[in-house]
Amino acid sequence: MFERLGKFIVKHRKSVLALFLLTTIAAGAIGSAVFGRLDSGGYSDKNSESTVAAEYIIEKFKVQNPVVTFVVDSTTSVDDAQVSTRAIELEKAIGATKGVSKTYSYWSTGGAPSMRSQDGKAGFILVYAYLEADDWSGYSSLGAKLQSSFDGDYKGLDVYAGGGGVITHAINERIEKDLLLAESIAIPLIFLFLIFVFGSIVASVMPLFVGITAILGSFFLIFLLTHVTDVSVFALNLITGLGLGLGIDYALLMVNRFREELHHGKSVEDSVVITVATAGKTVFYSGLTVLVTIASLLFFPLTFLKSFGYAGIAVISFAIIGAVVALPALLAILGEKVDKGVVRKNAITPKEDGRWARTARMVMHRPIPVVVASLLTLGIMALPVLNIGFAQVDSRVLPASDRAALSTSVIESRFDGLLGSPIEVVVPNGVGRENQILEFLTRVKGVDGIVRVGEIEVYGQDIRVQVISSIAARNIDSERVIHQIRELDKPSGTLIGGAAADFTDSQDGIAGKLPFALGWIAITVLILIFIFTGSIILPLKAIILNALSLCATLGAITWIFIDGHLKWLVGDFTVTGSLDTGSIILVAVVVFGLSMDYELFLLARIREEHFAGKSNVESVAVGLQRSARIITAAALLLAIVFATFMTSGVTSIKMLGFGVSLAVLLDATIVRALLVPALMRLFGERNWWAPKSLQRFTLKH
Repeated sequence: MFERLGKFIVKHRKSVLALFLLTTIAAGAIGSAVFGRLDSGGYSDKNSESTVAAEYIIEKFKVQNPVVTFVVDSTTSVDDAQVSTRAIELEKAIGATKGVSKTYSYWSTGGAPSMRSQDGKAGFILVYAYLEADDWSGYSSLGAKLQSSFDGDYKGLDVYAGGGGVITHAINERIEKDLLLAESIAIPLIFLFLIFVFGSIVASVMPLFVGITAILGSFFLIFLLTHVTDVSVFALNLITGLGLGLGIDYALLMVNRFREELHHGKSVEDSVVITVATAGKTVFYSGLTVLVTIASLLFFPLTFLKSFGYAGIAVISFAIIGAVVALPALLAILGEKVDKGVVRKNAITPKEDGRWARTARMVMHRPIPVVVASLLTLGIMALPVLNIGFAQVDSRVLPASDRAALSTSVIESRFDGLLGSPIEVVVPNGVGRENQILEFLTRVKGVDGIVRVGEIEVYGQDIRVQVISSIAARNIDSERVIHQIRELDKPSGTLIGGAAADFTDSQDGIAGKLPFALGWIAITVLILIFIFTGSIILPLKAIILNALSLCATLGAITWIFIDGHLKWLVGDFTVTGSLDTGSIILVAVVVFGLSMDYELFLLARIREEHFAGKSNVESVAVGLQRSARIITAAALLLAIVFATFMTSGVTSIKMLGFGVSLAVLLDATIVRALLVPALMRLFGERNWWAPKSLQRFTLKH
């Protein structure tokens, strides 16, 4: 199939390339409209109890959570006449802002104790808006407007703007700026490194050609998806990172094989056909392996994670098409001009024997010590993962100096409970059961972390009560509070909602779907690698080795982002004692997928040499020599792409950058250069064993 595809591409090279470029340019032009359609939320399980409670409160009670929470801080007392006058003036100015529906404050409610700080020097102004509950774009826009207008000094009062709208805007704005900074650093560095790897300017453009077209095509597919479902704005980071990363990986493999065939005396046409039939096949199956791994994110109930699944499937698909179809057409047109603009002659001609082959032979000469030392290294790196804890994105992912983060810090440190994010107790048809409800609320008061239980509010036949906790809504302790409240004996039909319940349900939703996602990854990857290699042993080894590498990466992430080490390397961040669950799952899935990518790169070449008649040792040595340079270069380049994410001021993006960068470097060194050849030597010819009954399902290389 791939040989026929190569012949077709050679015959119609100009038409294929022209059609691809026109389609990609059109897709990019249309897809550029995606930036105004992305969602800033997506952290909720829409089928959960907390979502039902939120919908009930909005639809039945016509009540919403505040979009912005202002803290008005004075140097005296909130009851001082001058402070009261200025605070009321501020509230009126806020209320006059377009989009604001109503406001409540310490001063307009007649001095409600719950809206005053413990030291009596600060008070709340809560701002509500004419917005749907899931209109994150509207929340962000209004939050930005109110923050820019009123945050800071107001007639001698120190005003802090916080709450969902402000925090959402602060995170999105910082990510957008950080992404531009990361790209401005990464692309020049990548191009310089590509020139060094390829040795010529023309060849160095090929990976950027594949990567950029993959990004443009992905924007179009995501734009179409936004018309039928919500897509998180964070998906843009994955599209950019994977687009450039896979573009580099696949183009390196394709161009290297093309040049190798040219330098063996093949014609341009034959070189293209052989490249598509060999490297193209590897790219297709390795890309498919990454794709099915990323697709596991679609199992999770959160839009945030699903969005990365959509983005990953889109960008991987376009990277495969660009590398297997468009790039060979371009190579067929360029021919030997691919080596134009020589910068480093040694990089032009691939070596038949060299340091990678010598490394492989040395490793295979002492396989057991190498395996033991490598596993000990990965095991030691993985140990901190025992301390891992999970939470969700909140204001603490921002730099501590950010005004939105400062506002949250002021609220948590100076106010009795988190008034802006109460636990909601909703009892549909609760009228007539007030005694049961009061008994339940008495038990709620005894839950550790609860500081106040509000008054019963009656709406028709339904009852609502707000419970105030001293614990931030989106962390591990809030899960304990919600679970304890839900386990109490309560009136039938009672719903527990609010931000803490929403977080708890999202965490439980992730935990419930995790076995299905892991099962999907294991089964599909095993099947694909078996089909590609014809071996039972190699897929099992690949999954085990990649799991070990992943554990080492997660251990390093825990040691840095939970324990607070190496800030000089990754940049400053707020240590919260937990990691964002969604971001960790994303890192794990991306890392596992990319590891499989490199696994197939190496195994494809080893298998080719082995079935050409070489011994097990020689096939590993030659296969490593001919692929390790590409794998190492691809890993370094991918590490550069994601390492630039560490310049971000948002901790979750910083963590993504560090995690993927470390993982691909571990994979290209300890796993591919040491463990794989050592284990190939230990297993010998058994590496390629499979039952005869299954052999008919494998590829004929």
